[in-house]
Amino acid sequence: MNANDVSAATTASNTAVPSADRDAATAQAPRYADVLAAAARIAPHAHVTPVMRSHALDAIAGCELHFKCENLQRVGAFKFRGACNAIFSLSDEEAARGIVTQSSGNHGAAVALAARLRGTTATVVAPRSTPKVKLAAIAGYGARIVPCDTLQASRDAVTAQVLADTGGVLVHPFNDARVIAGQGTAALELLASAPGLDALLAPVSGGGLMSGTCLAAHGIDPDIELFGAEPEGARDAHDSLHSGTRITGRSADTVCDGLRAELGTLTYPILREHLRDILLVDDAAVIAAMRLVWERMKLVIEPSAAVPLAAVLAHRERFAGRRVGLVLSGGNVDLDALPALFGRVGRPG
Repeated sequence: MNANDVSAATTASNTAVPSADRDAATAQAPRYADVLAAAARIAPHAHVTPVMRSHALDAIAGCELHFKCENLQRVGAFKFRGACNAIFSLSDEEAARGIVTQSSGNHGAAVALAARLRGTTATVVAPRSTPKVKLAAIAGYGARIVPCDTLQASRDAVTAQVLADTGGVLVHPFNDARVIAGQGTAALELLASAPGLDALLAPVSGGGLMSGTCLAAHGIDPDIELFGAEPEGARDAHDSLHSGTRITGRSADTVCDGLRAELGTLTYPILREHLRDILLVDDAAVIAAMRLVWERMKLVIEPSAAVPLAAVLAHRERFAGRRVGLVLSGGNVDLDALPALFGRVGRPG
């Protein structure tokens, strides 16, 4: 969905972060060159994850699927790329102040690990609804956890207070140029492994992964079609792009705990410029797609990671006969919750 009103989009209400930290991190959108620089910066620390195929899923979807397995990235999610790039971009003086972020899980773990590798501390503001397995990962990497409510306003308010109390450096989970550039490195690797794709899909929450994917993919191939994938119960990004106004303040209702944030002031205009569309799927379709990947590919992915496959299956006519890349964003799932989760839908075909 290319649009000409990007400048108007950037005047929408800001995600609340202290201005001192926003100036360097989020005042200017990253470019393709920043993604290339991020790839070099994180190379000593991040995994080059595999791109995998499944003939069984190709047959079901009616197209050729290429899965970028970020569930096999460090901390089990693509989030390590952006956190690593942001934290290793800091000066020694900045890093010594400690890192502060907000996260529903994967970004928090990524920041905690990257901060430990950089030799500094991390504080993570996490919603009380965050799955226990993700909180355990954050704590396991040595970060301090400060709880908050699920709504973005609560996340922002608690984060602002922690920053004021600690004097730390903010590494925002998506509204940060360094983070966006780092997330784009997954698409660089995907297109190096599978050049000439017709389309590429990634999940959308705050838009960091999808924005980085846009910059990387269109930096390599301006003609590739880019689609976001989003749960029906957290469709603020879809509605924002279709209405021309960044929507904030909604309460998300979805099993995809990693996709409950809202678009940032940096990510919204990038998506407006580059995306063909954002495709919506309900939770039942997401769980069915997740189960397909578990059963047919023997890969552990979380619900958020299954949203792109669910979108392809729900829109088969759009992708029929094409070569399609999908980012499997993460694999951090609460194993104790699986019986109830898979029990919500029948066995997929």
